[in-house]
Amino acid sequence: MADTERLQSARDKALALEKVVNTVIIGQQKAIRLILIALHARGHVLLEGGVGVGKTTLLRAFSKALGGAFGRIEGSVDLMPSDLLYSAWVDGEGKPVIDPGPLIAHGDDTAVFFFNEINRARPQVQSLLLRAMAERSAEAFGKEYNFPHMVVFADRNGVEKEETFELSAAARDRFLFEIGIAN
Repeated sequence: MADTERLQSARDKALALEKVVNTVIIGQQKAIRLILIALHARGHVLLEGGVGVGKTTLLRAFSKALGGAFGRIEGSVDLMPSDLLYSAWVDGEGKPVIDPGPLIAHGDDTAVFFFNEINRARPQVQSLLLRAMAERSAEAFGKEYNFPHMVVFADRNGVEKEETFELSAAARDRFLFEIGIAN
């Protein structure tokens, strides 16, 4: 297959993916196109938009259309870096159980990882996420977990709200795009 044929095939697949997502999410064509570009460039995205504008639905639609896993975590002031990697709990028999956290649960099958309200998480949590974004891997349980296809999406609340930690310029620089999601 010639280079132009491969390029045309890739373009056709990208446009088909865009069409599928546009049937799920109405009125966000520009954001969808930019997210599509970010996915193909393997670049991470910082989303800007109010509560309830459909950011999670949009990202789930992309994940489903891509055929990859979707991971999500909610930022909060009491979130610990380890919460990204594992969760520990006691089962009905009183035995401790450790499950993989949202960042490593799907391993290399993860296509889309959404960190909702990233600026509600402490800088230590943000740091772990930024490292995973840069290296596309994380270490837990003495094992290296790789996510070669993972694209991280994050959104943030306005800094005027209580219990928020502004993202540094260096942290914001890790994102390929900052995309506004209209109401």
